[in-house]
Amino acid sequence: MSLTVISSLDQSVLRNIKNLAPLLDRVLVQRIKPEPKTASGIFLPESSVKEQNEAKVLAVGPGAVDRNGQRIPMSVTAGDKVLIPQFGGSPVKVGEEEYHLFRDSEILAKINE
Repeated sequence: MSLTVISSLDQSVLRNIKNLAPLLDRVLVQRIKPEPKTASGIFLPESSVKEQNEAKVLAVGPGAVDRNGQRIPMSVTAGDKVLIPQFGGSPVKVGEEEYHLFRDSEILAKINE
């Protein structure tokens, strides 16, 4: 589905992102918003705050199926913090919030804290 189709659906179906369940090897993430101020408390102008490649995993699909019909386990779980590509994925907008769907293989790294 394209973003425009999903945007028209979000008025009636997607009132809450929790209603969206990824299929197969898809991962639903939300980018982590960068801090608008420095560690010393100085507020940064909006134009100088860059979008980060870190995201929080909100939901994962059950995994893809191999040729033998066996499920391939997902490499991330809901709640994980991950590194995602700067571009790509499928954007999903629900209300004012924007989320992205990536394939499990597109996730660059899992961030261990």
